[in-house]
Amino acid sequence: MKENAVITIISITIIVLNMMMIIVLDIKNAIMMVTMAEIMVATMTEVMAVTTAEVTVATTAEVTVATMAEVTVATMAVVKDVAAVGAGCFNLINN
Repeated sequence: MKENAVITIISITIIVLNMMMIIVLDIKNAIMMVTMAEIMVATMTEVMAVTTAEVTVATTAEVTVATMAEVTVATMAVVKDVAAVGAGCFNLINN
């Protein structure tokens, strides 16, 4: 009779230990999933920030260059026209 009780206690102990092991593994898996999610979010945030900064710098540079080129061409046309008017006025004065 005592042998059956000891076997029963050992069996229950093994079952409890197995259940505890399963619970520990589940907790470990949950922690790993949360950690991986945090790493993914942090990495994606960094990648997005760097990409956005690069795109902004490149776009700003392109817009600045294009705008400056257009302004320069327009200014040169105005200077040319003013020079032509000035030369015409000089010719009228001298004639």
